[in-house]
Formats: sequence, structure tokens, C-alpha cells
Amino acid sequence: MHKGAKISIGVVAAAIVGAAGLGAYNLVDAVAGDGSTGAHGEPAPLRTGPPTAEEIKKTARDFLAAWESGDTAKAAALTDNAGAATTALTGYREMAHVEKVSLKPGTPQGTKVPFSVSAEVSYGSQRSTWTYDSSLAVVRGQSTGHALVDWQPAVVHPQLGRGEILRTNAGAPPEVEALDRNGTKLDAKDYPSLASVLPQLRKKYGEKAGGAPTVEVQAVPEGGGTPGAGTPGAAAKTLHVLSKGKPAQLKTTLDAGVQRAAEAAVNLRDDASVVALKASTGEILAVANSKKTEFNTAFLGQTAPGSTMKIITSAMLLEAGKAAPGKPLPCPKYATYGMRFHNVEESENPGATFAQDFAASCNTAFISLAGQVGDGALAAEARDVFGLGLEWKTGVATFDGSVPAESGAGKAAAMIGQGKVQMSALNVASMAATVRAGSFHQPYVVDPSLDGRQLARAPRSLPGGVAEQLRGMMRLTATAGTGARAMSGLGPDTGAKTGSAEVDGQPKPNGWFTAYRGDVAAAAVVPRGGHGGDSAGPIVASVLRAS
Repeated sequence: MHKGAKISIGVVAAAIVGAAGLGAYNLVDAVAGDGSTGAHGEPAPLRTGPPTAEEIKKTARDFLAAWESGDTAKAAALTDNAGAATTALTGYREMAHVEKVSLKPGTPQGTKVPFSVSAEVSYGSQRSTWTYDSSLAVVRGQSTGHALVDWQPAVVHPQLGRGEILRTNAGAPPEVEALDRNGTKLDAKDYPSLASVLPQLRKKYGEKAGGAPTVEVQAVPEGGGTPGAGTPGAAAKTLHVLSKGKPAQLKTTLDAGVQRAAEAAVNLRDDASVVALKASTGEILAVANSKKTEFNTAFLGQTAPGSTMKIITSAMLLEAGKAAPGKPLPCPKYATYGMRFHNVEESENPGATFAQDFAASCNTAFISLAGQVGDGALAAEARDVFGLGLEWKTGVATFDGSVPAESGAGKAAAMIGQGKVQMSALNVASMAATVRAGSFHQPYVVDPSLDGRQLARAPRSLPGGVAEQLRGMMRLTATAGTGARAMSGLGPDTGAKTGSAEVDGQPKPNGWFTAYRGDVAAAAVVPRGGHGGDSAGPIVASVLRAS
């Protein structure tokens, strides 16, 4: 101290106190909220008030750096809602499929900090750079005194709302332009019965036929499923498109001309279904229903086929040597096997042959042979020769027929297509096709080479002699039997079988008719139509004429 200088004790004391106060403030400012203590070991007081400009800048920088590096835990810890931030930032990489992200902070505007985003999104073979701008706000943490990011879903993307998450996924299956076998476009407007078929083809074959779905990043309700699905009352929002969908062209086995004829034929009835196919390959040429609903009755119907079943029953009896076309087999009015059976209108022909019984559709003649075949013989013939009950892979949903093994009255009823036997028009058309070709060819509407599926194969073919006998009996039905009126004028290479399936409580039986002309076989059913030759016969004939 210089000699002669005078210093006020009060001033000195004030200076000392002031210096101590300044030191205490700096210490608290440096460590506030991190568990440090003050100069005398007491917990440092929490910072209060709005975050400073430096805090805002540093917090935003540290948060964006942690997010960019993939350190989700560190980034979330710099927010005021670590749990929600962890979920959102984890989902950003795992559900939005962001492999890499670059985040560039802009100039703070008060407590708000804008930043730009450049995200590399990868989904399957699709890759895309997604750029957008977002922002965050910095607030003072109430429990810690730290400067923290005010967590909101909009930090991840400005259009992301509460209760929403980001998700990248393929959208709806690609559009499919279905073509017939000759390249003609098929659509439900021109061919209404295909309204139940075309959506299945789109879903199953869109990508296999060369199409591609749209791949998008969307904001979807949390727990709302795939993009576009969402939850009731909340629609998904598309935020970025990785790739636009590409439509596909799918060639089918259908024939536009035959399909048009089938549509016209069933439309003459309130309720009718018809199917046509190539006997030698199983290719489906047409499918039509007069009732235009999502349920494709022609492929999925399950009803008793009536006397069209006698095609399989005859094959069984011929193979077993229990009958022969020219061998006498009386057709009485009634026959009993577990229960009493009768013919339509209780007709009879005591001097009939087996071929005549078939052509006239005599129930009692067939019932009279029920005791000469095993309980499982009919089911085995239906499965092993006609392919019924096997797993058909047509390309769309189908019922593949059911002929269970029966005994007693059930076995007798099955022999004439009643009881528990169930079939669709597709199944019955396939029965006629098997006779025409001599072996079963599983029906299909999309060539199996497109997706490598294996078509069902019956264990064995019809013996050559039996196939020839059956064709002769069906030819007799088409020219001089119950199918003659419907088949008139269709030429020499034809065969037919009628059916009338009685249903309990129904005033008229369901009318069935199946036939072939050359290499095309068809079958139709008219519920409550009465005699099959009169109701379903004209429908089949119209389709065969167009083939």
C-alpha cells in the first residue's frame, strides 16, 4: 500500500462481498442442475427464467448432433420429454427407414431454432433423399433448470401431429390391367361378373406381373397399421414419395368373347352361374354370375350337384365292372337303400340299359347298385380320377369340391349327387372336361408359370375304355336324352348331363347342366330352376356356341 493512501473500511468490505458474490454467481451458472454444490457444499440453486441466447444455440446444436449421429438416448435426454422423444427418434430410423440423416441448424429466432433435414430413406430396393425444413424451441427445464428442447412430434417433421408416427411402407398393390388370352382388356365395367375376380388378381399378381406399388413415407396414427389404413377417423398423410407405383399387365386364360356370352346368358335369370374351360388344359375361359356380388358363386358355391354326379358314379361303376353301357339295368319307379328313392315325376323304364338310365337320368337304377360298391369307392373315384377335394390353385379363391365317404342311405344319396356331396359350377365343368380329355386337368385362370405354383394332379387317369364309354353315354344324353333340347344344333362332338338337385323346403330343385363341345366344357346351375335341361341347359349351350 502506498504511503499516505486512505481507504474506507466500508468500501473494502463492500468490494470483498461483491467479489464473493460474483464468484458464487459464476460457479452456479457453470454447473446449475448437474448436482454440483456451491462454495460451502450446499446444492447450487437452479437456473430460472428464459434460456439465454447461448443456451438456445448450444442446446439446439447438441440435440441435432446427437440425433444425426444416431445417439437417440443422448438426443432424448436433451428434451423435456425423454420418453416420447426416444420413441419418435427410434421410429424415425426403424419405422420410417431413415438410414442416415444430416441436420443443419439455422439462425435462432428467439427461443425457436429452424433447421434443415436431409434424410436418406431406404425401403427394399427403393432409395430416396428426403429433404425438408423443421424447427425446435428451447425452454428452461422446470425440474433441472437446464435449457432443453421443448419436445413436440413436429420437431421430427412439421406435419407430424400428436399421436402420429412416421412410417415408410409400400402402399396398395399396383394396378393391374387384366388381359384375356388374346390381349383384350378385361374390366368390370364391360364384364360385371369379373368384379369379384379382378381385385384378387391385382392383390396376388400385381408385382409378379411387373407392376410396383407406390412406396411412401406417411404420418399415420400411432398403432394405426400400414400406410393408408390408419385408424377410424384418422387418415394417413403422405409426406414423401420414394417411388411411384407402376401398373402391370396380367394375361389371363379368359376369353373375352366367351365371357361376353356367359354374362349375357346368366343375365336372363335372376340367379344363375356358369363356368367354361378348355378340357385339354384346364384353362378357364369364362366365369359369370347373374348376382353381381363380392361372392363368386360360380367358383365358391357349395351345393349338391344332383344327377351331374352320375358322371363320377358311372365312371366308378364302369371301372368296377358293375355296369356296362349296353347291359340291362331296369329303372323302376322306386328303389330302397337305407331310405326310399324315386325318379323325377316317378318315371320308370323296366327294360332300360345302363346307357339309357344315364341319358334319362334314372335315379333308381343307380341306387339299385349301391350295395355292390364299397362305402369309400365313390369318394376315391372323385378324388383320384376327377381331382375333386384336392387343393386346386387356380390363381383366385375357389371351392374344390367335396365328396365324403358315406354308408347306408348317405352313400346311395351321394351316388345321385345328393346328401353331403357339395360342388360349384367350376367343379362340375371340370367333371365334364375330365371325361372329354380322359384325365383331370386342374382348372386355372392364371398360368402357373407366372408364380411357380404347382397345380393339383389326380393320381390316375380314366382307363381308356371307360373314358370312351362315358363319352358315348354323354353323347347319347346330348342327342336323345334329357339334354337333347338344349344341345340341339351344336354338332357331333358333344356330350351332356343334366341334374335336378332337390333341397329341403325348396319348391323347385336346383337345375344343373354340364356339357362339352369339342375341347370346351361348361357347367351352369340355376337355383330353384327346376329341371336342369330346361333351366341351366340353355345357358351352357349359349356359352358353348360362343367358344
